[in-house]
Amino acid sequence: MSTRLVLISDTHIPGRARGLPDAVLRAADDADLVVHAGDWVTAAVIDELQQHADVLGVWGNNDDPSVRARMPEVARRDLEGVRFAVSHEIGPAKGREKLVDTIFTDVDVLVFGHSHIPWDSTSERGIRLLNPGSPTDRRRQPHATYMTAVVEDGALREVELVAL
Repeated sequence: MSTRLVLISDTHIPGRARGLPDAVLRAADDADLVVHAGDWVTAAVIDELQQHADVLGVWGNNDDPSVRARMPEVARRDLEGVRFAVSHEIGPAKGREKLVDTIFTDVDVLVFGHSHIPWDSTSERGIRLLNPGSPTDRRRQPHATYMTAVVEDGALREVELVAL
């Protein structure tokens, strides 16, 4: 069995975009789970994504009370033996892997956001750190982005950064 994932963060709707890009919604239709690492801004984005797939998410620093009432600060889920955690902000890029190793001692994959800058690294302890960037607010990046991945046979596979 496998679980298809879409990883997104920092959608900032309606401030940065009127809605989610069609490509993200199509990817969500093909996914089993959408993981959102915060800064939805309004709960309407949660509702929209839940029409396409199961959603695992957290609140971010720009989220209004309607999002904070529905999403935790840190979310966790075991997917086919792979332990996931989701958090919006996890500190500066310098020393990030060492920090994650001390805070998230019981996870295999950490999905995070906040910077709008895609990130894919592995900590010394073996935690995979993934930031999908933002599909609606690229900031200093050449493209708006999101990620897809597959969990299969107890492993994270096929992690892909998708540029819009």
